[in-house]
Parts: sequence; structure tokens; C-alpha cells
Amino acid sequence: MTKTMTPTGKTIARILMSAGVALALAACSSTVVREGRSAARHGATIVVQRGDTLYRIATDNGIAARDLAAWNGVPPPYTIYPGQRLRLYPGSGSRSAGATRPAAPSARPPAASRQPSSPPVSAAAPADSGIAWRWPADGQLLNRFTAGDPTKQGIDIGGSGGAPVSAAAGGVVVYSGSGLVGYGELIIIKHSEEWLSAYGHNRNRLVNEGQVVKTGEQIAELGRSGAARDMLHFEVRYNGKPVDPLRYLPKQ
Repeated sequence: MTKTMTPTGKTIARILMSAGVALALAACSSTVVREGRSAARHGATIVVQRGDTLYRIATDNGIAARDLAAWNGVPPPYTIYPGQRLRLYPGSGSRSAGATRPAAPSARPPAASRQPSSPPVSAAAPADSGIAWRWPADGQLLNRFTAGDPTKQGIDIGGSGGAPVSAAAGGVVVYSGSGLVGYGELIIIKHSEEWLSAYGHNRNRLVNEGQVVKTGEQIAELGRSGAARDMLHFEVRYNGKPVDPLRYLPKQ
């Protein structure tokens, strides 16, 4: 597997907007969030596809990009993932960052009759994910998750190059590539409508997008692509937002 990404693990803070192809990433790395009026579409949601960026989705739906980010609790650098569901309207208590003009009261249905098609994506992650997680690799815990720190959105597990990396839970591979700066050879698995897991710095990726994998199935070989040493960077995300994997992995 050819490795084209060489930045250290600390460059994760510069992750770009989507887990799309590398060509799209290069064009979006310095996206400017523009002011403007947003056409909120109450009750409407959209599922992020490969190659999508927050700015593109906002533009296609007549929404200011920073409004869309604020409505969905997506902080800079506005990372979104394939399979993530975004609201195209403000949630309860959220504020529009742009000059959003609401529709006339008579044109809007009563609040009680509006039924969002999915739970608000900014909701806190539940204590029980309903998923039987397992450790994706054997090795020493090198770095822990730190809430709010864009360089510590997951945990790092040390190991030897070539050691097996396994799916922490069953699901569908929604990304397999090297297009996210700082992650090296990366795999993302979608486990449910709300839950994703990500596996970075692999030496080799052994699964393709769209492939169904089982819990414990080997998906990669541990490596140091995009890192200074051999290790696995592992993230768990709830509705696209990083959460502490140690809350859900079995105690060691």
C-alpha cells in the first residue's frame, strides 16, 4: 500500500471537512464560511455521502455554512463523515450564526406537529450505545481522549507494525482511503444510524467501502502512516461527534 500522507498525529486538528476523496479535500481545506440568509427546512435532514463537505451541503440547500454547522453542533474544522445525518433547520435552543430570516408564523406548522425524521444530532451520547464493542488492537494505551481538544478525538494504541487491527463492532465500511490529513491509511465503519468508528495510521487496509464486516474481523494491519510510530488511532463517534472510546470499550 502506497503511503502518501506523512504528517504527524498531532496534525489531526487540521482535519478537513469531510471523509471524501483527496481531490475534494484539497479544494476545501481553506473554505470561507460566508454570511447570508438561510432557508431553513424544518423537519428535513440529509445523510452525508462520500465526497460531501459541510460547505457544499449548505450551498446546495440555500443555507449559510456556519448556520448549518451551528444547527448540528459541528465545531471547526467542520469535520463530517459519510453516513452522518445533518439537520437542515435549527434545533431546539440552537442559534443561527448568520442572518437567518424565519418564515412568517402563519406559514409554519405548529411546533407540536413538526416531527424531525431523526433525533437532534447534537444530543449527548448515551451511556449505553447498545453495541457490544471490543478492543480493535492489542497494545499499550498511549494517548487518551480529551473532550474539546481537536488533537485528541480518540485514543492511540501502541503496537508492532503489521499487527492485526480488527473491527470494534460489526457494520459497513463507509470509508477506506488516505484522504484525511493526519490519519494516514484510514478506515471508517458505520455501525448504526448514530454510531461510527474510525481506525487510523494503518500500514495496510484490508477492506473496501461497502463491505460488511463482523465484530473482531481483521480490517487492517497496524502501522505508522501519518504518525511518528507504529500505533492505531481509534475513534468512536456519535452522530458525527467524537466521544471517549474508553466509555464503551471493555475494561482492561
